[in-house]
Amino acid sequence: MSPGEDSGSGPSGWTGSRIKRGRVDRAVFPPEQVAEVKAIACELPRTHELPLSRFSRVELHRLVIERGVTEASASTVWRWLHEDAIKPWQTRSWIFPRDPDFAEKAGRVLDLYARTFNGKRLRPDEYVISADEKSQLQALGREHPTVAPGPGRPGLLEFEYVRGGTVAYLAAWDVHHARLFDRVATTTGIVPFGKLVDQVMNVEPYRSARTVYWVVDNGSSHCGNASVQRMAAKYPNARLIHLPVHASWLNQIEIYFSIVQRKAMTPNDFGSLAQLARHLLDFGQHYRTLAQPFQWTFTRAKLDAVIEKITRHEPQPFALAA
Repeated sequence: MSPGEDSGSGPSGWTGSRIKRGRVDRAVFPPEQVAEVKAIACELPRTHELPLSRFSRVELHRLVIERGVTEASASTVWRWLHEDAIKPWQTRSWIFPRDPDFAEKAGRVLDLYARTFNGKRLRPDEYVISADEKSQLQALGREHPTVAPGPGRPGLLEFEYVRGGTVAYLAAWDVHHARLFDRVATTTGIVPFGKLVDQVMNVEPYRSARTVYWVVDNGSSHCGNASVQRMAAKYPNARLIHLPVHASWLNQIEIYFSIVQRKAMTPNDFGSLAQLARHLLDFGQHYRTLAQPFQWTFTRAKLDAVIEKITRHEPQPFALAA
């Protein structure tokens, strides 16, 4: 024991040390107690017959005290968890792929983004279009006009509003050439999506292209073999490529839709559907003047790493195509 220190035994097998000259007391607990607290933090509360969906720091501390695991303070328990970045009070959404061909289908789309298909480089007259619909966009007319920002305060958006109905915004994005096509419809469906396809395929260079690959998700407007056949029958040089289920995050058009949501729809202050529709199309025209291809960095190798991570968490064996 060094000079200036006092030590003694605590009530639960731990030893406390106090360093003088203004230093803070810190109790030293057996490593078994620390390990058991961390183990409990990594369990769901229902395994301890608690009607909780997750632990808060206070609830976890109360449990380990009641169970006689440790007599450490709440701040000490938090410090133990912090050392291993254990945060039982946080959750993250998670979904397991249910398509047995998830890797194959997703990888095919990633290959197209990298300008390859079936192991061959795309020719200059082959194009990749990413398309989808953003449905149920509301026109919310505010009771009082929105006020622009001023010195020392943000803009003011009236809380009260009147619902003016909804529209659907459909868009197609040329992945490698940053060309945007868009339209507004009263609803989604086969017919509105078909009009978006017409809008693209009836102009050059797509009309005379060797192949135009259309990357879509499994929405009802363009799902199943029927949609593939419908596309090929009307445009023989167009090929529909479906993403696996729950993989819309691999559809590049979703990046554009996120930009629309942030830049054009927030805040939402539109007195009518006509005003909202005009605003969406005007934004599309504005975006075309500055559009650049997205810097897509998610590759097949990264996809394999994600699938491996998912497989480790899968509660039951799940076969994914290589």
